Amino acid sequence: MRALIIAPSWIGDAIMAQPLFARLVQRTPELVLEALAPAWVAPVLSRMPEISATISNPFGHGALALGARRALGRELAKQHYDRAYVLPNSLKSALVPFFAGIPERIGFTGECRYGLVNVRHRLDKIALPLMVERFAQLAEAPGAALQRPLPALRLVSTPKTQAAALARLQLEAPAQLAVFCPGAEYGAAKRWPAGHFSALARALAREGMTVWLMGSCKDRPIGEAIAAESAGAARNLCGATNMTEAIDLIAQAALVVCNDSGLMHVAAALNRPTVALFGSSSPGFTPPLSNKAQIVSLDLPCSPCFRRECPQGHLDCLKRLTPEKVLNVCRQHRGQ
Repeated sequence: MRALIIAPSWIGDAIMAQPLFARLVQRTPELVLEALAPAWVAPVLSRMPEISATISNPFGHGALALGARRALGRELAKQHYDRAYVLPNSLKSALVPFFAGIPERIGFTGECRYGLVNVRHRLDKIALPLMVERFAQLAEAPGAALQRPLPALRLVSTPKTQAAALARLQLEAPAQLAVFCPGAEYGAAKRWPAGHFSALARALAREGMTVWLMGSCKDRPIGEAIAAESAGAARNLCGATNMTEAIDLIAQAALVVCNDSGLMHVAAALNRPTVALFGSSSPGFTPPLSNKAQIVSLDLPCSPCFRRECPQGHLDCLKRLTPEKVLNVCRQHRGQ
């Protein structure tokens, strides 16, 4: 039995799909799962024990590229997949498995995908409030209840891969590592202010912790600002690591402080003590799925707004979340 996963285009979403993968393999131990995924998501999937291989999805956001999708589908038809699980709800995401002639194409009806998805689920948002539950529902027959509890998240990171990451980056493992993830790909309304991160870095450094800032190349400027304002308490590694290196460094952390972002879900899947800062988004939909994660939110009347920029221009949901408040939470959770 072979199945193709059409993976989401966001790192956090891909991690929240892992309970689906685990459940599929539990029920069919001989199942071979491969994933069609964007280049930035593939390294995360490759650290999931359920995924046998990843295939590059070359299509960017919004690109129809009908001819190229047809060509990729015909190429994948040679692999003779029995099933495809289409995780994104867009019409475009269902085209490749359709062109590949995969017999069972499983997903939510989504954007009028009748025919493209032929094992169709209808989304009940009340019964399935969490994104992780919605993905896991695809393991059930349409209309059947979701089996709970869900399998736990788990990304694989070993002492060998951790040592290799440190060596490649010419770093030494500190005795007490705090990793800050100050970025959020979705937009500024999900980012705790740089000044708050730098104040927290100074406080944790006084308590004997080494602070590393991690994120993508896009996060490098905010990382530089935090490092400069922290007076040497934080080291900026934003853009210096690839995703597999980021996984192996986060796996060594005694504490992770992060916005609602893909790296927040990485920390949860590595079961690291995590303080997750929520402003414009909702922990009721995409919380960090770990019993070592603590959500910090002010729950203001204007949040969650789910906007990329603060519609009222003040960003009070994060600015009023003071470094002192977050420091107190960190003290409770570090090293758990």
